[in-house]
Amino acid sequence: MYGFTGVSSSNSKEDDHLVDLEEGRLYPGIGAGENQLRWGFIRKVYGILATQVVLTTVVSAVTVLYSPVNEVLRGNPGVLLFFLFLPFVLLWPLYIYQQRHPLNLVFLGLFTACLSLTVGVTCANTDGQIVLEALVLTSAVVFSLTAYTFWASRKGKDFSFLGPMLFSSLVILVVVGFMQMFFPFGPAINAIYGGIGAIIFSGYIVYDTENLIKRFTYDEYIWASVNLYLDILNLFLTILRMLNQRDG
Repeated sequence: MYGFTGVSSSNSKEDDHLVDLEEGRLYPGIGAGENQLRWGFIRKVYGILATQVVLTTVVSAVTVLYSPVNEVLRGNPGVLLFFLFLPFVLLWPLYIYQQRHPLNLVFLGLFTACLSLTVGVTCANTDGQIVLEALVLTSAVVFSLTAYTFWASRKGKDFSFLGPMLFSSLVILVVVGFMQMFFPFGPAINAIYGGIGAIIFSGYIVYDTENLIKRFTYDEYIWASVNLYLDILNLFLTILRMLNQRDG
């Protein structure tokens, strides 16, 4: 009994050590089997997220390079508003059917394509150099914050406290944005507004990345990718607006 237990414990430690070397512990206290399953889930989510980013890039490029598409959307505010608000409508069936294949992928594709059209119109009416600068800055911020969150999780840090603060800040940001439609702000206020928005969405990248590591269930891969996609997209648009205000 005692000898068998000692061998089993030794083998378990060796297996855990192998997992540490191959993939790395995501956070302290996670078991070897759970660690492997979670890494598989993370790879799946980032694969879906990469597909969304590629689709957004392609649709935006078509909108920018093929002027008739941009002209139709700019010349018909009703059509542009339809594609602007349709993603909010699609969030409901996307959440309801997130675990039902292939409906989840169909709604995800529609959701991403609609947002990509509005992003394409924004980029088409912005100087190309500013778009490139915003893209580079967004990529740098997303990569550094993602790497930091994975490192911090391994060290046992917890960012769950950010949830209520970020949600409250986002609500205030949206309300102020609606106010700005009727009472336009000056350049200085716009710069401050953009900077606060960038901080909020950067915080959401950290918060949702930690949720991906620790809290999302394995069936929530669609919803996890949607959260991260919206974080990245909003950060890009916020930085784009800040740079545009700077040059304006």
